[in-house]
Amino acid sequence: MTGGYMGRILFVNLSTGEIREEVLEENICRDFIGGYGIGARIIYDRQAAGVDPLGPDNTLGLITGPLTGTPATTGTRYQAVGKSPLTGGWGDANSGGFFGPYLKFAGYDAVFFNGIAEKPVYLFVDNGKAELRDASHIWGKDTYETEDTLKAELGRGVEIACIGPASEKLSLISGIITRRGAAAARSGLGAVMGSKKLKAVAVRGNQKVPVADKERADRLRSEQIAEMRTPVAGGQSFIERFHKYGTSSGAHRSALSGDTPVKNWGGIGVVDFPEPDSLGGDNAIANLAGRAGCWRCPIACEGRLKEGTGEYRYPAGTRRVEYETQASFGTMCLNNNIESVNMANHICNSYGLDTISAGCTIAFAIECYENGLITRADTDGIEMTWGNHQAIVAMTEKLAKREGFGDVLADGVKVAAGKIGRGAEQYAVHIGGQELGMHDPKLISPRRPSQPSAARYQADATPGRHTQGFGPSGFRGHFLNAAGLCMMGQMAADPTKYLVGFMSAVTGWECTMDELLKAGERIANMRHVFNLREGINPIEWQVHPRITGNPPQEEGPLAGVTADIKAQVYWNLGALDWDMITAKPSRRKLLELGLDDIARELWP
Repeated sequence: MTGGYMGRILFVNLSTGEIREEVLEENICRDFIGGYGIGARIIYDRQAAGVDPLGPDNTLGLITGPLTGTPATTGTRYQAVGKSPLTGGWGDANSGGFFGPYLKFAGYDAVFFNGIAEKPVYLFVDNGKAELRDASHIWGKDTYETEDTLKAELGRGVEIACIGPASEKLSLISGIITRRGAAAARSGLGAVMGSKKLKAVAVRGNQKVPVADKERADRLRSEQIAEMRTPVAGGQSFIERFHKYGTSSGAHRSALSGDTPVKNWGGIGVVDFPEPDSLGGDNAIANLAGRAGCWRCPIACEGRLKEGTGEYRYPAGTRRVEYETQASFGTMCLNNNIESVNMANHICNSYGLDTISAGCTIAFAIECYENGLITRADTDGIEMTWGNHQAIVAMTEKLAKREGFGDVLADGVKVAAGKIGRGAEQYAVHIGGQELGMHDPKLISPRRPSQPSAARYQADATPGRHTQGFGPSGFRGHFLNAAGLCMMGQMAADPTKYLVGFMSAVTGWECTMDELLKAGERIANMRHVFNLREGINPIEWQVHPRITGNPPQEEGPLAGVTADIKAQVYWNLGALDWDMITAKPSRRKLLELGLDDIARELWP
């Protein structure tokens, strides 16, 4: 097998208990790299259209990339994949930590699950040997307790990916958690894991990931880290800034610039948000106990908090909030109390919820309450008003537990709006059922002016994703994700030198950037045709008018700005060679990408 891959994948049938191993063929690696690239190809080939996302026939995959667990800087990631119960189409979620590298050290590049276990189980992969074990004693426990229990039982060197009670109760906005808050959160894949009664996957091993030219890979790593330590404008290096704050330094400033959405996408930061400085910067790390990082990451951007004091007594070791959580539970809810955001973050991490979707759902509930669609009689006596941080925390806990009105909210804004009725849909900001990432697509980044973001929210295979790009601007990101790299760590590096260099040094393939971008394009098409087969045409997804500025804001930095999402989508459809009505990739494009079988299916 080529470098970067262990060359083996596991398939686990939870209904029968059968575990079988297959060889990971080099051709699929070259074409689809890893992560959701390989995942989309394998699931498309082996799963029929129309399966119930929470039924036995849906396949859940946990997949690494070729650079995961190698000298490649920030090669820490793994991806969860499967049919999303939130959108009904392709679903994937990305996480760092230690689980991805340790899955490879245990001997495997990926593990796929189908079926439903009779009783709760977990999979233990121990240095090339895999077995299902009873998980009845940890079913119902939160993710912290689950991880602690399994590590105590299994001994040293074990890494855990698990679900919490929210996933067990099939919350459609739940995710998969490792290391007390490293979350593969989007697409509702925690609910898929919960539907299978699969509580956790535990991995341990000491196998080495093969590296074709380790001397070259080590040299590239040293050069990239040196570049990341070089001071830039302002006198601080990339590593210094992210080591100190992670992504938590910017929500307060971004709310004022128009980047961060405010008041359930209906507000204006400079007008509506009180004391924005209270959320970010040094306030975000005021209760910091220390910093940590993912496996061998030189940035170490993860923060851990001391025990909360006062009314919010989150436990010591709770993760410091990241930007998206600051925005969803902060600016979206007009909440400037950082300790309440820390507490909401702890609840989501321990119960296994996507903080983006959970915070957005709370903001939606507040707007429904403020407009009289729901009352205190509906909300279990909780006064859901803007900025009421006690109410935000209390309702987040109810959502996590599916208690009272929390049961209405536990599946996200689309489902909640349908349950509330009375016109609640006007406040439910989502695309295809997925709440949006916390960046306003009307604001064009000065660093990436050619990458308008409204189109990616609508037309990526997993809608509403702030970390994806749609069209040619997204090809690099698809490769980067599939390879197992952290996107944050690549923001301060020359992509041609390091992405091409690491891929060539680790695998032994002498790659070019054009070849890697072509792989990214192939992956984009593969995820997309999964959705087409499920009857999903992204052109037909409804886009909430607040997302694009219809009508435009009257004040602030986005005053008068409207994003022409239709023009953005159609321009990219042309660049992709996809049909402007059906969104089908052309036969010519599919053949060019080597997807001959799909060309025959779509163009018989």
